Amino acid sequence: MAKTEFMNALMQLAAEKNLPKEIVLTALESALVSAYRKEAYTHGEDIAVKIHPITGEVKLTLKKVVAETPEDEYREVSLKEAKKKDKTLKVGDTVVVDIPPPNAGRIPAQIAKQVILQKLHDAERGAIYEEFVGKEGEIITGTVQRVTPEHVVVDIGKTEAIIPQNEKVPTERYRQGQRLKLYIVEVARTTRGPQVIASRAHRNLLRDLLILEIPEISSGTVEIKAVAREAGYRSKVAVTTRQSNIDPVGCCVGLRGIRIQNIVNELSGEKIDVVQWSDDPKVFIANALSPAQVLGVSLNETETTALVKVPDKHLSLAIGKEGQNVRLAAKLTGWRIDIKSASELEAEKALQKPEHAEAEAAEEEEIGAEVSTGEPEEAELEPEVAEAILAAATTEEQAQGQEIEILMPVETGPSQPSKIRFAEEIMAGREGKAKKKETVKKEAEGKDTGVKAKKAKHKKTVYYEDEDAEG
Repeated sequence: MAKTEFMNALMQLAAEKNLPKEIVLTALESALVSAYRKEAYTHGEDIAVKIHPITGEVKLTLKKVVAETPEDEYREVSLKEAKKKDKTLKVGDTVVVDIPPPNAGRIPAQIAKQVILQKLHDAERGAIYEEFVGKEGEIITGTVQRVTPEHVVVDIGKTEAIIPQNEKVPTERYRQGQRLKLYIVEVARTTRGPQVIASRAHRNLLRDLLILEIPEISSGTVEIKAVAREAGYRSKVAVTTRQSNIDPVGCCVGLRGIRIQNIVNELSGEKIDVVQWSDDPKVFIANALSPAQVLGVSLNETETTALVKVPDKHLSLAIGKEGQNVRLAAKLTGWRIDIKSASELEAEKALQKPEHAEAEAAEEEEIGAEVSTGEPEEAELEPEVAEAILAAATTEEQAQGQEIEILMPVETGPSQPSKIRFAEEIMAGREGKAKKKETVKKEAEGKDTGVKAKKAKHKKTVYYEDEDAEG
């Protein structure tokens, strides 16, 4: 009856600790060894305890060395006594001797209790570690127990998980009793037992939530190619499928967005963009910048950069708030993305015209400016040309002492052709001079001095035209 009660208690203890019966028996045997050694065997003998797994019978054994003449009765045995147990034994061999287990007192019983509890606790920690170390990279559900500035402690059943500060979501507020889905990042073995590090900000949390929520992904019909996430704010997921009759984006979003909305609710309102993956980097980059419209993409494969052209009204949408949209697109595609509007690109192309086109435009502007003025610029002539013009003047004009003013067009350069002046322009210029002279004459008549009138009367302007231009 006592043996039956012992085995029942052993089975109940194994069930409570969620440990195999063999581990509990091993812990109990170690506890009995400590108790027996404390009670009766104080000489350091090598004793062992074996408990029968069915009957619960306790068997105590002592190991001794075979000697011709034993000097230590607790550790050695004579050859004659040893041959009674096994005739093949020789001097120096080890023999196991059965001894009756002594009755343990109060102190050995307490020692046995402490030892068995410690052994069971260590075995329980080892079992928990072995269980959760295989769950690294998976999702578990837990309940928040404590919230501290450093971390959040979550009860995950057999042990507790810790969410460090760097694995929290900045926009989430944790409260006691709240149920959360966690991503197991690491399971470490410590002196205090297994330590489970969990995360709410890891991008694989979103990946696993999609696998749990969407049957097409869990079955392999739709495949997740890439995930980019800024926890608490926005995420982008690239999906594809091998079947042409299936829309991978529609499968993830669901009817009226019900599938993706469940994941958004689990992530406390985080926005999720589901885009279609493509083998062509240009198409993939254009899809990754969704919801912005893309007009064109040019790639630089050596530097892994992409220049994206978008409409002017979609520039801010493509960049996103504080560059969030383009930053997530770059993480999703693996390309460095530079976004420019259509008007900005056109302005840059206009500034990058060839040099000869700029020179021609400047020359045309110069010619237009000269034609619009109607009069050539004044310039000094060479001494030989000036003497020839003075010799051609009439003797009468020289006798009267009139001043001669010669106007010549400015030479713009050896390569620039001479400008042809038309008769209408010359006549217009002379009429202007005549009007000026009449005004000066009237002013001179109205004054007593008459100095200005005299100077105006003896001054005459002679225009010189280039003979080459006429040819």
